[in-house]
Amino acid sequence: MQNTLGDLNNHLFAQMERLSDEDLKGDDLKEEIGRAKAINDVASRIIANASIVLQAKKATNDFLEEYGIEGKLPKMLEG
Repeated sequence: MQNTLGDLNNHLFAQMERLSDEDLKGDDLKEEIGRAKAINDVASRIIANASIVLQAKKATNDFLEEYGIEGKLPKMLEG
C-alpha cells in the first residue's frame, strides 16, 4: 500500500465534509468528532515526518552541491 500526501489531503477534506453534515447530531456527531481528532493526530505526524525528510533532502543536496560530491542518500531518505 502506498499513500501520498495528496491522498492525505483527500482524506482530510472527506473528513471535513462528514463533519459539516448538518444531519449529524448527538452521539453520532460526538463519534465523528472523535474520529476527526484521531485523523488529525495521525495527519500531523505524517506531515511532520514529510517535512523532516524534505529538510534532510535539501541539506543533502546543498552539501553535495557545495562540495561537488556525488553520493547516495541513506536508504530511509530515498524516494
